[in-house]
Amino acid sequence: MKRISISPPVAALILAVILFVLSGLLPNGFGSDMDVARAQATNIVRLAVFLGVIAAGQTLVIISGSEGIDLSAGSVVTLTAILAYIIVNGVDSRVLPALLIALAVGALVGLVNGVGITFLKISPFVMTLGMSGVVTGAIIVLTHGNVTGKVSPLMTRLIARPLSPALQIPNAIIIWILFGLLLWLLLERTAFGKNLFAIGVNRVTARLSGVNVTAMNLATYALAGALAGFGGFLLVGNTGVVHLQLGQPFLFPSIAAVAVGGTLLSGGKGSYWGTMAGAIVLTLITSLLTTMQMPESVRRMVLGGTLLVLISIYGRQRALRQ
Repeated sequence: MKRISISPPVAALILAVILFVLSGLLPNGFGSDMDVARAQATNIVRLAVFLGVIAAGQTLVIISGSEGIDLSAGSVVTLTAILAYIIVNGVDSRVLPALLIALAVGALVGLVNGVGITFLKISPFVMTLGMSGVVTGAIIVLTHGNVTGKVSPLMTRLIARPLSPALQIPNAIIIWILFGLLLWLLLERTAFGKNLFAIGVNRVTARLSGVNVTAMNLATYALAGALAGFGGFLLVGNTGVVHLQLGQPFLFPSIAAVAVGGTLLSGGKGSYWGTMAGAIVLTLITSLLTTMQMPESVRRMVLGGTLLVLISIYGRQRALRQ
């Protein structure tokens, strides 16, 4: 008898739909009115945008294999959000320079991570954790604990507001959809994507096949840093405020979203569509627990348990296929 298997991204989306439907049955849930449910669904996806963008870099470094991970992502998000906030300072004409600087600073931090991992042979876990501390220290030196600045009306309009009164979909969601398409093209339709999966499966074989593993590793971590910088820019554009711990709450969920989306933590297999689905699932679970007024300790336990269950299911599916 042929076994039926569901791809992890589809499984994550099915789980999100089930959770959303069940939420309407809760006393403090999202409700059954169609307009209310539609608005709540839109809000869930909008909240998932920022986690999804930040998790994009994690997706790349995890696919690259060799225990790839980026524990500096939360600090980079905070740093780039603060830089954008200070540089823009309420002036629309400074939005593009602020975005470019956020991307460049994030890429620089990622490149340093890549250099330490590639040339100094430092474990990705240790290297990125150390860089997280360095970046956090740089934030304190830069701000002295006090950040002055302001987002501009253009940032708010482009990120937090709907495209038009007739289409009540926040621009952040549209940006995320376009962002997802670009990541899909990068991973599935470019030499970079093919080489990334190749080094994730086996770096020795990839090198013998002509892949420049060193350059790929540096480029992957630099790109991951730039994507974290983009996430910081979007986050401050949406909230309009910054603080010294802005990005830290996204660190563990960004890794969890990659795992929930079905990307192999050992590398070599995964997709950004899966990460997007994982971000939606985690955001929905967090929103449900918040609606139910669950304490922070319970939320962490539920998120951790969900992650373990899904990884176990995905691992069993891979074993059955093999």
